[in-house]
Amino acid sequence: MSILISYQRRASSLHAARASVGALYGVALASATLIVQHPAVLAGLLAGVLGAGWACGALGQMARTMRTLALPILVLSVLVNVLVSRGGLTVFARLGYFAPLGQVDLTVEAAAYGLLVGVRLLIVALAAVLVSSAVDPDDLLRTARRVYPGSALAATVATRLVPVLARDSERMAEAQRCRPDGPPGGVRARLGILRAVIAGSLDRSLDVAATLEVRGYGTGQRPARAPRASSRHDIHFALAALATLAVAIATRASGVARFDIYPLIHPTLGAGTLLSALAVPAVALAPFLYRRGIEP
Repeated sequence: MSILISYQRRASSLHAARASVGALYGVALASATLIVQHPAVLAGLLAGVLGAGWACGALGQMARTMRTLALPILVLSVLVNVLVSRGGLTVFARLGYFAPLGQVDLTVEAAAYGLLVGVRLLIVALAAVLVSSAVDPDDLLRTARRVYPGSALAATVATRLVPVLARDSERMAEAQRCRPDGPPGGVRARLGILRAVIAGSLDRSLDVAATLEVRGYGTGQRPARAPRASSRHDIHFALAALATLAVAIATRASGVARFDIYPLIHPTLGAGTLLSALAVPAVALAPFLYRRGIEP
């Protein structure tokens, strides 16, 4: 199943905010996910991201992303951490001694840590889907152009060249199948196509760079700043982003929501943990309550 993530203008508070503020809001949610430790607080962050997706009409794209990525991310993160990690005292399987790895013992603590890593990655992916579907990419590129004048051109050229390289690989694979001695198979044939595509992309990039230089794109200056007053939606989402990060950092620094996995799983579930788990989604979803000036 393919994941199709596209921006669509909708009547929501996040769409009404400027692109830079919307991107900051998504980055804050993803950063808070990487900061907190306790599963209850992570569940609150997941509820906040899904609630934001529902409020701005991106819940369908998030559901497709979860159906496609949830199982591979969770399985791979658990499997890799169980096989690599040597921490934990609760052994549920002993696979024996392997020369490169040593004694391989599978522990419950390693599986739990891998599961938490997978949940974090999934929430970060959902925050990226939220930004991609609710933040105007053209407006975001115009904002980035103030910092780096060639950012819009670089992004446009990069995205345009991806389907071109895909078509090149398809033509090369078709040419391999038309050889009189029969089509080569296996990994060697695929590596040959990949090597040819990479070499062709380097030649194509030199041609594109020379063409742009001749046309004067290298002399582009930073555009003039267009005055635009900050709306209440900009202020609300900027404050929500900072507050979400502040709650996550305070929760991690104070230790009120600790979740020790190694050497034994020792969760803490108290008033501070529950307060943090409820505060994160409340702060993240608060800007959506203000809908003045949004056309239905």
